[in-house]
Amino acid sequence: MSTTSEQLADPSATTLLRFATAGSVDDGKSTLVGRLLHDSKSVLADQLEAVEAASLSRGQETPDLALLTDGLRAEREQGITIDVAYRYFATARRRFILADTPGHVQYTRNMVTGASTAELAVVLVDARNGVVEQTRRHAAVAALLRVPHVVLAVNKMDLVDYAEPVFAAIAEEFTTYASELGVPEITAIPISALAGDNVVEPSANMDWYGGPTVLEHLETVPVSHDLTACHARFPVQFVIRPQTAEHPDYRGYAGQIAAGAFRVGERVTVLPSGRTSTIEAIDALGESVDIAWTPQSVTIRLADDIDISRGDLIAPAADAPVTTQDVVATVCHVADQPLGVGQRVLLKHTTRTVKAIVKDIPSRLTLDDLSQHPAPGKLVANDIGRVVVRTAEPLALDAYADSRRTGSFLLIDPSDGTTLAAGMAGESFASAKALPAEQDEEGWDF
Repeated sequence: MSTTSEQLADPSATTLLRFATAGSVDDGKSTLVGRLLHDSKSVLADQLEAVEAASLSRGQETPDLALLTDGLRAEREQGITIDVAYRYFATARRRFILADTPGHVQYTRNMVTGASTAELAVVLVDARNGVVEQTRRHAAVAALLRVPHVVLAVNKMDLVDYAEPVFAAIAEEFTTYASELGVPEITAIPISALAGDNVVEPSANMDWYGGPTVLEHLETVPVSHDLTACHARFPVQFVIRPQTAEHPDYRGYAGQIAAGAFRVGERVTVLPSGRTSTIEAIDALGESVDIAWTPQSVTIRLADDIDISRGDLIAPAADAPVTTQDVVATVCHVADQPLGVGQRVLLKHTTRTVKAIVKDIPSRLTLDDLSQHPAPGKLVANDIGRVVVRTAEPLALDAYADSRRTGSFLLIDPSDGTTLAAGMAGESFASAKALPAEQDEEGWDF
């Protein structure tokens, strides 16, 4: 089976949009999501019946559409979202994967999970309260994760008499703040999720607004899937050696292509060893193909017998990343226990996990004025800061600006496996200042 470059550029590959919702507690995120699902006819009859029954048991006369996403019993009892709720729905124009993330400050870490793969973020603001600290925090996380499109949904416009000046003031304040963070595209939409204004259908109460509804924007926002322009990266997950009579010498390297495309006959480099070879064959779903691209899971076979194991990275020889042991990055701290200078951690990058030590925490971001608080000494839950990490083994990291998949990593507590921080590599490692090799008190070599 042969796959051509024309198939790689197939426009049908652009019909999926991953997006996340975020906002402060009670801003109406779950109601917005429920309204989207309900008004776009994406709710099954039994689901709607269950919501109606749950609403009646709580003394509500009309169905509470927020319950379509708030699935955990603790969430329903408290009336808030405390976990990331994923929903899948489709319209005639596009398919969607939606992550409804928590609003409470203590669950900001969950937004990092929900937005890490999102191509668009919907940030809700209560029209009565305007931009608050949690709004700024969500904007900072969206900018940090380089979400290319941000929608500001000014909700509960019905409670401010659909006043245009209220919407305009909030939109201007948020746009100014998010632009300073580096968010490339911001679209402001006035809505009432409870009444359905400007969610799926245009609002008759806000004739002064001439822009798209939320669903219309979701259906038409351009989503880039130009796979040929990405840095091709293939983290090895498993080495396949079937040892059968039919294939006595078979050696394949299985995994999911993280970015870009690979072709048979292409010259590649294996990192961190730096050895080079040529792609002899690519197996996908039991058949040989000429080309494969992200996010396909394939097996790559090389012309040369090279020592390759889980965690190694295969990349085009002409476009291989620089390996480093000195990682300079921005992190969002997600654990309850703090992250301090000198702390021993595990760093997980794609399929590779190595020992590491936090050498420095140069600064922490102050959300009010976007200033950098120098030398904080440690990061606590929900902090965003810069860190310098020294790894025991070289890593083939890309800059996060170039690749969200191979420019990101996790810092993990080696004692219990708790995820401590989500990191985004932010400097050119070719010019990163090298740190002297050393050994810590417990014998970890760095």
